[in-house]
Amino acid sequence: MLEQTIKFLSKKEVYGVLFIVAAGYILYKFSGIIFEKIINNGKTELEKKKRTTIVKLFQSITKYVVFILIVLFALELYGINTKSLIAGLGILGAVLGLALQDTIKDLINGITIILDNFFVVGDIVDYEGFMGEVIELGLKTTKIKALSGQVKVVSNRNITEIINLSQKLACFTVEIPTGYHDKIDTVEDVLIDVAKQVKKVTDVSDCQYLGIEELDNSSVNYALRVWCKKGSQWDLKRTVLKMVKKAYDENNLTIPYQQIEVHNAKKV
Repeated sequence: MLEQTIKFLSKKEVYGVLFIVAAGYILYKFSGIIFEKIINNGKTELEKKKRTTIVKLFQSITKYVVFILIVLFALELYGINTKSLIAGLGILGAVLGLALQDTIKDLINGITIILDNFFVVGDIVDYEGFMGEVIELGLKTTKIKALSGQVKVVSNRNITEIINLSQKLACFTVEIPTGYHDKIDTVEDVLIDVAKQVKKVTDVSDCQYLGIEELDNSSVNYALRVWCKKGSQWDLKRTVLKMVKKAYDENNLTIPYQQIEVHNAKKV
């Protein structure tokens, strides 16, 4: 029984496959260690999260590549001609590469944007004259929303130059609907004063009054823009809205809201 086991294990088809599997496992684990170091090199938690996303993608790709290599080497040991198979895969890969070259470029540039920290969701950027907030950053496309509400969808392969207006700070805009009957000069004086008060709030770097943003159906929409510490923008936006409401109440300014009139018919 022992002799048969040794004889079986001494076959190259057996020990060769075991060696290939072991080598593939070591390669996969070694790549995992390298990826882990890449994640740990992130300076901030946000950067580490971005790196983790990319690393998981590469780990998945590595796993399938190692598996394919193990299968090909194992087939070669059993006398199966894998050269024609590899050639066929090469031709198929070339065809897919030509057909999906734009998509591949989007993926590569999307990864580059995330790793090199060009911008993140919430940043205010200027792309070829279109300024707005990055509302979505994917591996294929990036979506930028302007203050007017327009959304520009840009293929990542086309983002070669972009101006980041809030690289180290978060930025958000507050629109304040105001009644048409309120005098513009009064409203502007109040909002400029609010902007000065907002600058004194903790974690706020700057606050600017932008002016009239839109003439809506039932209101004149004014806007304030605030730069602040990353991660604090959501709480600060609520604080700014509260400050605006108090200032409007103190100065008898109105914030229009929808009203429904109900008429009861009287019997004659």
